[in-house]
Amino acid sequence: MTDPVGKLPSELDQLPDRDPEETAEWAASLDAVTQAAGPHRAAYLMRRSLQHAEGAGLALPKLLETDYVNSIPTAAEPAFDGDLEMESRITAWNRWNAAAMVTRGARYGVGGHIATFASAAWLYETGFNHFFRGKEGDGSGDQLYIQGHASPGIYARAFLDGRLSEQQLDNFRQEAGGDGLPSYPHPRRLPWLWEFPTVSMGLGPLSAIYQARFNRYLANRNIKDTANSHVWAFLGDGEMDEPESTAALALASREQLDNLTFVINCNLQRLDGPVRANFRVVQELEAQFRGAGWNVVKTLWGNAWDELFQLDTTGALLRRLREVPDAQFQTYATRDVAYIREHFFGAEPALAELAKLLTDAKIAECFYTSRGGHEARKVYAAYRAAVEHKGAPTVILAQTVKGYTLGKGFESKNANHQMKKLSIDEFKGMRELLGLPIPDSAFEDGLVPYGHPGADSPEVRYLQERRAALGGPAPARRVHAVALPQPEERAFKALYKGSGKQEMATTMAFVRLVKDLMRDKETGKRWVPIVPDEARTFGMESLFPSAGIYSPLGQTYDPVDRDQLMYYKEAKDGQILNEGITEAGAMADFIAASTSYATHGETMIPFYIFYSMFGWQRTGDQMWQLADQLGKGFIVGATAGRTTLTGEGLQHADGHSHLIAATNPASLNYDPAFAYEVAVIVKDGLRRMYGPEAENVFYYLTVYNEPKPQPAMPEGVEEGIVKGLYRFKEGTPAKADAPRLQLLASGTAIHWALEAQELLAADWGVTADVWSATSWGELRCDALEADEALLRGEQQVPYVTQALSGAPGPVLAVSDWMRQVPDQISQWVEQDWSSLGTDGFGLSDTRAAARRHFGVDAQSIVVASLAQLARRGEVPASAVKEARERYGL
Repeated sequence: MTDPVGKLPSELDQLPDRDPEETAEWAASLDAVTQAAGPHRAAYLMRRSLQHAEGAGLALPKLLETDYVNSIPTAAEPAFDGDLEMESRITAWNRWNAAAMVTRGARYGVGGHIATFASAAWLYETGFNHFFRGKEGDGSGDQLYIQGHASPGIYARAFLDGRLSEQQLDNFRQEAGGDGLPSYPHPRRLPWLWEFPTVSMGLGPLSAIYQARFNRYLANRNIKDTANSHVWAFLGDGEMDEPESTAALALASREQLDNLTFVINCNLQRLDGPVRANFRVVQELEAQFRGAGWNVVKTLWGNAWDELFQLDTTGALLRRLREVPDAQFQTYATRDVAYIREHFFGAEPALAELAKLLTDAKIAECFYTSRGGHEARKVYAAYRAAVEHKGAPTVILAQTVKGYTLGKGFESKNANHQMKKLSIDEFKGMRELLGLPIPDSAFEDGLVPYGHPGADSPEVRYLQERRAALGGPAPARRVHAVALPQPEERAFKALYKGSGKQEMATTMAFVRLVKDLMRDKETGKRWVPIVPDEARTFGMESLFPSAGIYSPLGQTYDPVDRDQLMYYKEAKDGQILNEGITEAGAMADFIAASTSYATHGETMIPFYIFYSMFGWQRTGDQMWQLADQLGKGFIVGATAGRTTLTGEGLQHADGHSHLIAATNPASLNYDPAFAYEVAVIVKDGLRRMYGPEAENVFYYLTVYNEPKPQPAMPEGVEEGIVKGLYRFKEGTPAKADAPRLQLLASGTAIHWALEAQELLAADWGVTADVWSATSWGELRCDALEADEALLRGEQQVPYVTQALSGAPGPVLAVSDWMRQVPDQISQWVEQDWSSLGTDGFGLSDTRAAARRHFGVDAQSIVVASLAQLARRGEVPASAVKEARERYGL
């Protein structure tokens, strides 16, 4: 809606104007400039005024976009701290070997990517030569999130540095023999080099933000001084379309993470074509990051453009750069100078006049090669600005050409991401461009040779001296294996003895256990409780006042519940990470905490608790990232199962997370039924993950919100709990020849099985033994190991087969999960097998109604048991029909 003169309403209309006459004079002055010098001059003056106001400390909203030029003018660039000629030679060798590695691998059809590193070479080399701190200096060094497709360039540098051999380069993407190189950054496959797996695009930037935040968490809790650790995340402009890439930008600025820098390689290309074909991705990203509160540094143009900007006295060049879409600019890089003169400079007379002052060579240099990301001085200036900026994270938008130096067949071509090799002639052209001393005779065998100036060459000495000054080689992963002492037994014993007549859900049992473990003098401070939100749902509010919720600002307000015992307490040294409604952010927290033993040499024990439906299903890719990064800790799916969360219905009803979790080899998955089982599993997990022989695994526990009396732990069941199965309650036969069967149940389903055990005995004279299956997954893993042993000629009986050996009657397995969960072990059970589960979609109703709907309640178990026995001829078939009618099924 507009006012009578057509002016759009503004927030300023709500504010009193104490001097309308002065305001009118300012407006009249702007109108006069517009009329006399044109709108572009008026806009320039306005921008200058805003810049001056900001410098004077006036509180004004910032513009979200600046002109399509470098943030740091050439005249303002700091002195370059290095030998540029030497670094150019080093970069040339690395460019060559990266391309050679992928091309040689093409013989075996293993693929590889050439164009990404070709565009980003100087972005990495400048960092390695001047900024990235290693782990052999003070502190933990920097954390480097390398763009996955640039890995050949990182391998090439490690080869030049003597950390990789020529044979290893030739085994790029060929790992089966044990001496190969993974295609992308992968700590599990190359654990001495890679720290962070990044090729699942979008997860790198998200994790980098939470890693920078966790660095501050460690410092604020006085666990590790991380002041000298800087997080660098190298990203592609196309990658920024992933929702995770920008999901936590506001957190980074809100917590003033000036220990974080994003370097976005803006080569204007995705995997299949332009990023913003009809728009400008640099300007879009600038607005997005500025709006989120980041410091933005644009490094777009090389020195060759300085002359053009100096000649642009009318602003026509800037206007043209603002309006040319990315796809068109890519086209300029592939067409001749005549095309550029016509289609770029011919857009308006002022530009045509400017072009008359330029030689064809100057235009070619500007449009074909001169990008800010390809010039070490420009990149150095941007990095220096980033590390010196205080109070906010920095993003560097560096413009490059994808496939740069690889020749006209590669540069800016839409297909260059899928192009896996260069021809010999193309390599010879690249050799001339880079000035490398590689003779023609080196190509005589038909293969492109690797190049190396020699272990004692000036290039290698320079490279190693620069890295030594910065704290050693990078990237590098170092593990300082320090076993944590086992906590005192007191916390576990509290759950071993049961709850008597008092009802307690296993969720509450877990939280109570961790609360007690956090009081341990030796290891208590190393627990990192993580919750996305609804901590009160999981009974964690008791931790608020004692442990505190982490906030770098502490608590700047009076909490509304300050007078209550369990008030909401935030603290700078708070232990709990309460992330709000972001499972992805909470999972990124967990990854940072779970790998702190390697990143910072400080072992932490994270536990992340969440609605189980919103774990593996929603953030499963991050669970794999966790496994790839060799993380360890406890992931806890609370309110688990398909029928325990009354009334919530389909979108909260998890009957499948254990199936998804079973696909991850690093995840040990447990579904405990009782509080004492939770205690035994956590105790064993602490031993396996943090003891003297620490394993790179993590635990997935499902716990329930259904209060039940918790029994005391029977004697001698610890081994069965850990391995996945033990007999909880043996049936008492009413007579010697009574039909018998085995009921296997996990989690909350054991209560239905126990009720069914009583009904079978009382109503049908059938004896049932009830077994607690704490882990279907661990039983399966053990059985698979036994099968593998047989292939090696070794005899090994699966634990589940041993445990059930000689148990009379058939086996019926039941859980609050899909039948596929218990069915994982069916082939190793010698008895007749059947199962019940909650297959299908969930629904809103009471627990009893939901269980009857899925056919897993006690009465349904009875009918299924009788049906199994009837098929064996051990009870009359009529008993099944009679039971259905009696129980109303």
